[in-house]
Amino acid sequence: MAQNKVVADAASAIAEITDGATLMVGGFGLCGIPEHLIAALRARGTKSLTVISNNCGVDDFGLGILLANRQIKKMVSTYVGENQAFEQQFLKGELEVELVPQGTFSERIRAGGAGIPAFFTPTGVGTQVSEGGLPQLYATDGTIKKGSPKKETREFDGRTYVMERALTADFALIKAWKADELGNLLFRRTARNFSPMMATAARRTIVEVEELVPTGMLDPDAVHTPCIYVDRIFVGSRYEKRIEQRTTRKRGA
Repeated sequence: MAQNKVVADAASAIAEITDGATLMVGGFGLCGIPEHLIAALRARGTKSLTVISNNCGVDDFGLGILLANRQIKKMVSTYVGENQAFEQQFLKGELEVELVPQGTFSERIRAGGAGIPAFFTPTGVGTQVSEGGLPQLYATDGTIKKGSPKKETREFDGRTYVMERALTADFALIKAWKADELGNLLFRRTARNFSPMMATAARRTIVEVEELVPTGMLDPDAVHTPCIYVDRIFVGSRYEKRIEQRTTRKRGA
């Protein structure tokens, strides 16, 4: 008999997440983020979280609301540019940050899902990415309390590569466009981003969807993430689907 993965709401879906958990959170900027799951974590007050996500939202939306509530102790990200609270907490020594080149970030997650503990890449060779010393945690006086470590390098066919460790997590929180009741997932265009990889790299995957259909209604060839990777599903509503920044071009510019 198939496991019933469908729960009533976001609060029920995150009930297993405890203080100190490591989370992978899907989304690119504010595109494809699990809005309701993030809001449920904010309401519950789960703290001391390590969050692996491309970025940390903005001050009043996305992961930024967890940051504002002091629920995140460490971020593993590629880009942090639209969040003033992130900057302030990092520089004051209140937030640990591991910055990762974006392609390396993707591959570290994919490797984690594939059971590959580490891999070699040319990205970052000869920089602080490989040599170490990138600030990860500041002291309250502004000095560097913790810097990134020096990484192993190796030469292959005359070119130098740096070794990067895989990323895994306790939970993946992702948003899909459609799912069936077994948990087979479809994502919509760029909202697909990192989410399928994250679903494979976490011990448990929690999914919010815009539409839930009966089993057998999805074309098997269209499925992006098979149900074997999914543990909890609920249907969200009233998505804001905001963008990070909107600019207006002056006429004639």
